[in-house]
Amino acid sequence: MARIRILIVDDHALVRAGLRSLLAAQPDMEVVGEAADGVVVVGQCQRLAPEVVLMDLTMPGRRGISAIQELSHECPEVRVLVVTMHDDPAYVRQALLAGAAGYVLKQSLATELINAIRAVSKGQRFVTPALGSDAIEPAGIPPRAETAEHFLGLLTQREQEVASSVALGHTNAEVARFLHITEKTVETHRLHIMSKLGFHSRADLVRFALEHRLIGA
Repeated sequence: MARIRILIVDDHALVRAGLRSLLAAQPDMEVVGEAADGVVVVGQCQRLAPEVVLMDLTMPGRRGISAIQELSHECPEVRVLVVTMHDDPAYVRQALLAGAAGYVLKQSLATELINAIRAVSKGQRFVTPALGSDAIEPAGIPPRAETAEHFLGLLTQREQEVASSVALGHTNAEVARFLHITEKTVETHRLHIMSKLGFHSRADLVRFALEHRLIGA
């Protein structure tokens, strides 16, 4: 029997060990490698040729969304299954827009994860049922042009760049490096963005970025 080749990407060693143990008991699955962050995942995929990558979203170095986007470009034949604690539908849509084939919560039953791996390996999409159908619907009706212009007009060009980078999961240090500014400046921009738009969390910013095409376009 041909086995599904799997690469595990998670910054927690205990999580990787638990996943490896679970998958080792499946006759149709084989763990071919592990990675603790998204920085090396493309190289690992090119070297190990997995069919499915189990990807956490929140990791040091390159975050999950950024790694998914690069994998979609560099290794389009690899199917990415997000395995995360984030249960906000905005994160689900963000991951799917980046190129993920599926999304499973870490608190899901083991049988659900096994089913998800089998589904995405066959080219199907799998989103944990606990999130409901709203999780994979488009992020609401696209705003009217004047509405989008109004909200985007509240932000400077630099604030729009920071907003899109933060919504993609980048840290302040990463945004500072990308935009050639200091981390303190990034944090100041973030505070201005949240204040101008009346947001209280990154999830609010993700929704805004999706709806106004700052990411995922």
